[in-house]
Amino acid sequence: MNKQIKFTLLALVALTPLALADSDSDVSAKDTKKIVQNNFLETEQKGIKLSGYVDAGYSYNFNSSANSQVYGRFGEDSTSRGDFNLYAVKIALEKTLSDENKAQAGFRTDVMIGEDANYLANRSSGYWYTSNIGQNSNSLFLEQAYLSIRAPVGNGWDFKVGKFVSILGYEVIERPANMNVTYGLLWQQFPLYYTGVLSSYKFDEYLDAKLGVVNGSNTDNNTTTGGYNGIGSSGDGCAVLAALNVTAPANNANWSNNFQWSTNPENNTAAVSSDNLGNVYSSMPNGQLDASSGTGYVFIYNSWGNWVPKFADDKLLLAFNSVLGTANTSGWGGTTWYGAGAYAKYEINNWFHLASRGEYLGGNNGNKTSTTSAYYDQLGGSNYIYSLAWWEYTLTAGFNVIDNLMIRAEYRLDWGNSSTGGATSTTSATIPVNYLPANRGSGPSHYAGAEIVYSF
Repeated sequence: MNKQIKFTLLALVALTPLALADSDSDVSAKDTKKIVQNNFLETEQKGIKLSGYVDAGYSYNFNSSANSQVYGRFGEDSTSRGDFNLYAVKIALEKTLSDENKAQAGFRTDVMIGEDANYLANRSSGYWYTSNIGQNSNSLFLEQAYLSIRAPVGNGWDFKVGKFVSILGYEVIERPANMNVTYGLLWQQFPLYYTGVLSSYKFDEYLDAKLGVVNGSNTDNNTTTGGYNGIGSSGDGCAVLAALNVTAPANNANWSNNFQWSTNPENNTAAVSSDNLGNVYSSMPNGQLDASSGTGYVFIYNSWGNWVPKFADDKLLLAFNSVLGTANTSGWGGTTWYGAGAYAKYEINNWFHLASRGEYLGGNNGNKTSTTSAYYDQLGGSNYIYSLAWWEYTLTAGFNVIDNLMIRAEYRLDWGNSSTGGATSTTSATIPVNYLPANRGSGPSHYAGAEIVYSF
């Protein structure tokens, strides 16, 4: 049944002689009714689907101080002490391609509003936006907006043109779609989105592939190097994407291999921030240092897979996620990072399940997570470079209360070298406190939280 949103054009009515005739209210009412009946917007076109969710919750970090930051967490996941959160209101509008192998087109647009949107849209803007200090539930994030096209070549060759989410990683931007409420360590090391062209082809029921060319990581233009407060130079950057996915014959397991090669450092996963004295330094815990020029490259390989074993009657889901990245740029030098994660979810009954995640993230230095004390030499003539070694474990209980309503409770533990620190501030005219070795900690950092999600 078509849904109609009717617009009552009272302003237009007020300008008509009938509306101005106070002595003939019946005529005025009839004319208003006529306008309402003849002016409306059709919101349900054939094949177009509206979907989304509302996600809210509460989080509590048992931090040692109200200003401490857990660098392995994202946004409000690192909230000091307790906090109620409107994580996101998501709305997706889509016209999917049919299964027919014929020339056709469609589209998809995803918009998020809420505190998550604030961090996702401002991932490059330094400590203020990437910690809970800058929380703003009024923020808007355009996650995707692309055209989908099918060329009737072979089994059907599909294209996405526009802005689309990253092909890397097992976890996704939407919290309710992941096994756990909080984002994992590895998720934060992958790009969020691209702007460009991505093609996909399904060879048969067991093998499909992707190939694309984009501007770069998390950028709407062709500059993949930074430019915050005038730091860094812009270049004509691009990135090449490739993926190969294998599906088991029983359709209960798949293995995905994803690649990205960028001509320049990743944009917007790095951040350069300034203190209240105007001094500039790296402060973004979830991305890499900004580069001073556009030379060099970044290569990322991601492998993930999942398996639903038949012996568990489709109640058990096992999965893994991994990353290997390397960068050789003027801003980074030689930086390598690597990590792995394991997931498990068990449906105890039709309304209750348990899920767990364990992850490790390592590297030969702290450039990928901005744990390099690049400015310490101004005080003592020494440049402290922390090796990257972070761990986390998460346990989540989920309850499917009624149709489309889910409640989840979660406990998380983070620890590792220089995984915690204080808020951005300075001890002198040049040095931020959280870059002094005495203000770095290794945890453990405890988290407890809950969320409630309604999907439609």
